[in-house]
Amino acid sequence: MTTNANRDQFRPEDHPNDHFLLTTVVGSYPKPKWLNRAKELYEDEDHEFDADDWAEAKDDACRLITAEHERAGLDVVVDGEMRRNEMVEFFAHRIDGYEFNGPVKVWGHNYFDKPSVVDDVEYADSWLVDEYEFTAAAAERPVKVPITGPYTLANWSFNEAYEDDEALAYDLADLVNEEIEKLVDAGARYIQIDEPALATTPDDHAIVGECLERIAAGIPDDVRIGLHVCYGDYSRIYPEILDYPVDEFDLELANGDYDQLDVFTADEFTKDLALGVVDAHTAEVESVEEIKENVRKGLEVVPPERLVISPDCGVKLLPREVAFGKMQNMVEAVREVEAELDAGEIEVPAASRRSPADD
Repeated sequence: MTTNANRDQFRPEDHPNDHFLLTTVVGSYPKPKWLNRAKELYEDEDHEFDADDWAEAKDDACRLITAEHERAGLDVVVDGEMRRNEMVEFFAHRIDGYEFNGPVKVWGHNYFDKPSVVDDVEYADSWLVDEYEFTAAAAERPVKVPITGPYTLANWSFNEAYEDDEALAYDLADLVNEEIEKLVDAGARYIQIDEPALATTPDDHAIVGECLERIAAGIPDDVRIGLHVCYGDYSRIYPEILDYPVDEFDLELANGDYDQLDVFTADEFTKDLALGVVDAHTAEVESVEEIKENVRKGLEVVPPERLVISPDCGVKLLPREVAFGKMQNMVEAVREVEAELDAGEIEVPAASRRSPADD
């Protein structure tokens, strides 16, 4: 894949620095309180708030959060997943073969409406094209589309129809490929596959690799495909995951104080690194200086032209003002690091500039 040209298509024409570190978000963002209230009204059978009102509320929330991401200065934005409820449940409702039997308690007081696969999964209507087209029309900057990956969709569901989760994941991967083809036709050029289940069940990394081969089949080189992974022991999947047909790996590392950073320096990191530099699990806004230090850690793994900067994960559980503060400080920190790179004030470690011929 043509990684650098693939990333540089998202560089703003008026970018202030010679160096460019792409800034984006993982996906989810806190919903406005009024949107949650609107959902309650819509679900109240005794209230006059109808489907048209609910659709308008979601449209307004998407416009608001997309603009909020742009106001923070992000290079690539999403709508904060304002139309989505949960990363597996949202897609399971749109895939034939799934059904729901009630919520399952996952931790504390949190519940997840865990779906069951009761028949062969099939693709019916598009899942995300309308969402993408609406956001792209509302945005002044490029839009990324996050999609829950087939391995997680299989692993976090009850399987009552397939011989094993591997067979289910492969069928789901074919459906994801079909959806991405429709997104590409609609103009999408940045797709993120979310596979949080990968690092928690690392023995199945070969299954995820086969899923990604199916997903990427026939997708043009100018479409950037990223893989978001979090919550696990990366040493159990690296460097094997470098064989995946993706352009970037989006990794949660700030939450663990970068304890696993050395995993990615032992073997050359041959793809782009989307580095988490703010913690999605702490309701404190990191300072610009602290974030700059985190950004520089990414330069220990890859050179600037292959570094992307984002939060660790989706930030939907944070207070909204905290989430915005993190995004705003993240962008400011990145622009300052770029200027320091231009001035030669930051020395990029030689290890991050290795090529296979050097080994």
